[in-house]
Amino acid sequence: MKFIKPVYAHCDLPCGVYDPAQALIEAKSLKQILAKYDSLDDHNKTRAIIIKEERAELVKHHLMVLWADYFKPELIEKYPQLHDMFHKAIRQASEVKHHLEEAEADKLIEQINAISDIFFETKKA
Repeated sequence: MKFIKPVYAHCDLPCGVYDPAQALIEAKSLKQILAKYDSLDDHNKTRAIIIKEERAELVKHHLMVLWADYFKPELIEKYPQLHDMFHKAIRQASEVKHHLEEAEADKLIEQINAISDIFFETKKA
């Protein structure tokens, strides 16, 4: 009979698999879509909206996974602003879905960058 040795890790998966870059890539894609939107013909505007909706959902997904799986209680205790930061960023991704202004994507990118700063600070510890 084989015994499974319990292992303990900070993350649900081995550290190193989580990265806010995934959310940031999608947010930058949203910015590019919005930057080009006005120059598109009607058919491609429709396609751009569909892609924008998908990308915004991916941002939300990546942020929620990072929030739920990487940032454990001890990190939240150390960085109590994280809850509010994630909440605002996820809500901002929804705002990008509802608007066509590039500035909305800029806000989202800024919020993800702020989360990234804390994420990479935790990696130094």
